[in-house]
Amino acid sequence: MRVPLSWLREYVDLPATETGRDVQAKLISAGLEVETVEQLGADLKGPLVVGQVLTIEELEGFKKPIRFCTVDVGTANGTGEPQEIVCGARNFAVGDKVVVVLPGATLPGGFSIAARKTYGKTSHGMICSSDELGMGDDGTHGIIVLPPETEVGKDAIELLQLVDEVLDIAVTANRGDCLSIRGVARETAIAYGLPLSDPALLDVPAPNAFGYPVQVAEPVGCDRFTARTVTGLSPEARSPIWLRRRLQKVGMRPISLAVDVTNYVMMELGQPLHAYDRSLVQGTIGVRRAEEGEKLVTLDGVERTLHSEDLVITDERGPIGLAGVMGGANTEIADHEDTENGVNASTDVVIEAAHFDAVSIARTARRHKLSSEASRRFERGVDPQAAAAAAQRTVDLLVLLAGGTAEAGVTEVVAPTAPRTVTIPAGHPDRVAGVDYGRETVVRRLQEIGCAVEGQDELVVTVPSWRPDLTEANDLAEEVIRLEGYENLPSTLPKPPSGRGLTHRQRLHRRVGRALAGAGYVEAPNYPFVGEQVFDQLGLDSGDPARRVVKLANPINDEEPALRTTLLPGLLGALRRNDGRGSHDLALFETGLVFQPREEQRAGVHLSVDRRPTDEEIASLDGALPEQPRHVAVVLAGAREQAGWWGKGRPADWADAIEAGRAVAREAGADLIVRKGQYGPWHPGRCAELAVVSDGTERVVGHAGELHPRVLKALGLPERTCAMELDLDALEAVGDGVPQAPSISTFPVATQDVALVVDRPVPAAEVEAALREGAGELLESIRLFDVYENEDQLGEGRKSLAYALRFRAGDRTLTVDEASAARDAAVALAGERTGAVLRG
Repeated sequence: MRVPLSWLREYVDLPATETGRDVQAKLISAGLEVETVEQLGADLKGPLVVGQVLTIEELEGFKKPIRFCTVDVGTANGTGEPQEIVCGARNFAVGDKVVVVLPGATLPGGFSIAARKTYGKTSHGMICSSDELGMGDDGTHGIIVLPPETEVGKDAIELLQLVDEVLDIAVTANRGDCLSIRGVARETAIAYGLPLSDPALLDVPAPNAFGYPVQVAEPVGCDRFTARTVTGLSPEARSPIWLRRRLQKVGMRPISLAVDVTNYVMMELGQPLHAYDRSLVQGTIGVRRAEEGEKLVTLDGVERTLHSEDLVITDERGPIGLAGVMGGANTEIADHEDTENGVNASTDVVIEAAHFDAVSIARTARRHKLSSEASRRFERGVDPQAAAAAAQRTVDLLVLLAGGTAEAGVTEVVAPTAPRTVTIPAGHPDRVAGVDYGRETVVRRLQEIGCAVEGQDELVVTVPSWRPDLTEANDLAEEVIRLEGYENLPSTLPKPPSGRGLTHRQRLHRRVGRALAGAGYVEAPNYPFVGEQVFDQLGLDSGDPARRVVKLANPINDEEPALRTTLLPGLLGALRRNDGRGSHDLALFETGLVFQPREEQRAGVHLSVDRRPTDEEIASLDGALPEQPRHVAVVLAGAREQAGWWGKGRPADWADAIEAGRAVAREAGADLIVRKGQYGPWHPGRCAELAVVSDGTERVVGHAGELHPRVLKALGLPERTCAMELDLDALEAVGDGVPQAPSISTFPVATQDVALVVDRPVPAAEVEAALREGAGELLESIRLFDVYENEDQLGEGRKSLAYALRFRAGDRTLTVDEASAARDAAVALAGERTGAVLRG
C-alpha cells in the first residue's frame, strides 16, 4: 500500500517538521512494515512552468516525425517572448496547454536541461511527458496536456504536486483495514496521539424505496449491498489534476472520471466500488452464485467460464460482474463518444458499494487467476459499515466534478448481524508480554483502535467493524503489546541447566560437517521438496521404498509436492547448476533429514494454544509424523586434485565417494563394511554397498560410487559424476560415542607385503576383509597399494592385488617368525574365501 504523506496529512494534523522517515519510524514501532519512503521530486529543480503551444512546424527529412514549436510561457523565461522547442511527440496541437521545462532546470534522474541544437534547430527547453517528470503512467504515453483553464506561466511543480513523500507499506494478510488511507491514518493518529479526521464520517441519507432495485439471493456471500444513482454526468468532464496525481502516487493509472472516482474512494476508505452504465443494466441488479458453465466477459476482455461457487452480480440477462473481483464488459462505463462503433459516453451511472464474504472472493480470484485491487481488499477484510459512506463519497465527487445529479433513491440491502464481542481478562496482555501494563493501559489502547470496552477484571470488548481479524483474547493482547511498543518488551535469555551442552547427535552432526569440509567438500543445503519424476530419473525400481513419499497438502511448488526420501536430488541439482555456470570441479555435501511415511497413517491432534500440551498429546502428534532419519550425502565431479608444477592432477572417481563414507563412519566411531553392490542410480560395476553390524546382524546403511550414465543423461550431469549417501542415524546407533585417542606404541612395527592373484571380478574389499580376519589381533593396518593386470603374466581374467600389512604387539617386539606366521594365516584365509594365490 502506497501512502502519500500529503494525503495522510489531510486526516492527521502531523507537525509540519515531521518527514516521511519520522512517520515510517512511528508506524514500524506500531507494528506496520513500512518498507521504503520514496522521495518524489527530490532531485527536481525548476523552472518548470505551464505553457501554451502557439505554432507547430513539421520538420521534414528525418527518420521520425519532428516538430518545431513555439510556446508561450508568460514571463517565466525572463523575456516574455515565445519559447522555441523541438519535440517529437504527436499528441498535442496548437492551443494546448503543456508542461515546459526551461534551460537551467533539472529533471528526475539528474537530467539537466540546457539550450541545444538538434535537427537543425535550437531547442530552448523541453515539452514534458509524465514519464520524464517521474509521475507514473497516465495512460497517454505522450506529452501532458493540461486543462484549457490552466494559467500560462504557472509553476508546474506545485500544480502537478511533483514534490511529495510516499510510504510503501507491506500490509499483512490480517490487516485489510490498512489497505486504505483511512486505515493508515488511524494507525498514524494512534502512534502520534493525535485526533483522526475520519473521512468516512459523512451525512448519509437513510435507505428508501426509490433506489435502484436490488435483490440479494446469497446473503451469506453478500451481507450488505448499497446502490446509488447519479444522472446527467457531463461527457466532457475529465478527472482533475489533483485526483489523477493522487491515483498515480498510490500506484494506479487514471482511466476516466467515473472509474477514477471509484478508485479514489477505494484507496481513501478501503471500500471497493463499481460503477455501472445505467443504460446498459437491464432490470433488477441481483447477487447470486453462478450456474456451472455460465460465461462472463470481464473488463480485461477475457471470457471466463464460471464455477458454481463464484459469486456474481446479475441483471435480467445474466452475470454482469464477478462480485468483489472485476466487473463485466457488458456494463462498462464509456468516457467518450465512439460514433463508428455506436458507443455513447455514459451520463447515468449506478454505484455499487457492497460487502462480500472474504473466503468466497479469495477462492474466486484464485480460481480465475484474477487478482484485482478489489479482491485484495475483500479477501483481507473490508469494513461493512463503510459501504454507505463510500457510496455517498462517490456520489458527492461525481456531482462536484462531472456536474451530475444525485437521485433521491437510496438502496441498501443488509443481512442483520450482531456486533462481535470478545471477553478478555484485564491482566491477559500482562501475562502474554511479561509486562505489567495495568487495566487502565489495556482499556485505553483497546479504545484507541476503536473497541468499546466494559467490565472490570473481566473485560467485554466490542470489536470495531473495520477489524475483522480481532476474534479472540490473544488478538486483543497483541494490539495492546504492539501499541505499547515491541521494543519495550524485556529481553530475557533462557538459562540452560549447568552441565548441559550439545547432544551427542548434534556433536556428531558437527564433527561430520567439519570432517567433510576438511576433506575439500563444500556444504550445499537444499530444500527438502522433490517431484516424484526424479525417482524415474534416478533409475529406482518401481517397488523401491524410496518411492513412498509424504505429500504436502499445500506445496510451495506444484512441481515438487513431496518431501524427499533421499538427499541426492537436491545435491545433484546444485551440482548441475554450478557446472552450468562454469564451476566444473565440484565436491558438495549435505546433512539433513529425509522423510519416510509410516505404515499406519494417522491424523495429528489439534493442540490448544492456551496451555502446554500434555505428554500424551505430544506423543500422539509425534506418532502422526513420518520417520525422519538424518542422512549425509556427497557428490563429486571434475578434478579431485588439480594439476600444477607439483605434478599431474586426477579426476574424482568412485574411490573418493567411498572414502567420504569411511570418513563419516570414523567420526561416528562405527566400523563400516564396504563391498560390491548394485542399487538405483549407481553404475553396477562401480557401486559399493556400505553396511554396519547392528545386534549381530549386518544392515545396509548406504551406497557410494560412480553414477550410471543413464542417470547422468537424464539429470544433465557431467560425465563420471560420483556420489555417496549414508544413514547418519544408523551409524550413530552402532558407533562408539566415546572419542578414541590415537595409541602410540613404544615397540617397532613389522611390515609384510603380499601380492595376491585373484579372478578379475573379485572385489578388493573381500580380499582385504579376509586378510584382516586371518591376520588376527597383531595386524595394525592394511593398505592396498597396487592393482596390476597383465594377461601374459597373470593369465586371462586375472589381476594382482598388492597389500601392505603392518604388524605390531602392544607388549613386546615381534619376531620375524611371529610376523610371518600372521601373514601366512591371512593369505591362507584369503585363498580359502576368494581363491587368492600368492603371486610368484
